[in-house]
Amino acid sequence: MYKTVEDSPISKYEISRKRIVQTLELIQDLIVISLCMGLFTFMVIQVRDMFFSLLPPLDFHTVTADILFLLILVELFRLLIIYLQEQRISIGVAVEVSIVSALREVIVKGVLETNWSQILATCAFLLVLGIILVVRVWLPPTFEGIDPEQAIAKRLKNRVKSELAESNGN
Repeated sequence: MYKTVEDSPISKYEISRKRIVQTLELIQDLIVISLCMGLFTFMVIQVRDMFFSLLPPLDFHTVTADILFLLILVELFRLLIIYLQEQRISIGVAVEVSIVSALREVIVKGVLETNWSQILATCAFLLVLGIILVVRVWLPPTFEGIDPEQAIAKRLKNRVKSELAESNGN
C-alpha cells in the first residue's frame, strides 16, 4: 500500500549514479597513480643523467638546467600526490610549478640572448602568477570538509524525500 523511500526510483537512481561515480573516481585515481609511477621513474633517470653531467668537463649551464628541471618534476609529483590525497588540484603548487618553469626557460636561454619582448612577456606572466599566489591566501578554502555543492545537494535530497514521504502518507 505504502511505498518506502528506499523503493522509490530516485533512490535506485542515486545508488547507481553513486556506483558509477565511484568507479570513475577509481579509474581516475589509477590513472593518476600510473602518472606518479611514470614521473618518479623519469625523475630517477633524470637524477642519474644529472650526476653524469657533473663529471668533468663540467658545463655549468647544463647542470643548472638539469637541477631546475628536476625541481619542476618534484613539484609536479607533489601536485599529483596532493590530488590523490585531497581529490583537488592545489592552486599554490600549480602556480609554483609555473613560476619555476618560466624562470628555468629564462635561465637556460640566458637573459642577454633573449628578445626583450619575450622578457617583458615573461615578467608580466610572473607578475600575474605572483598576484594569484597572494590572492589565493584570501580565498576561503572550500575543500576542508565543507563543499557548498554537497550541502545544496543534500538539502535537495532531503526535501525530495520529505515530499515523497508526505505524498505517500496522504
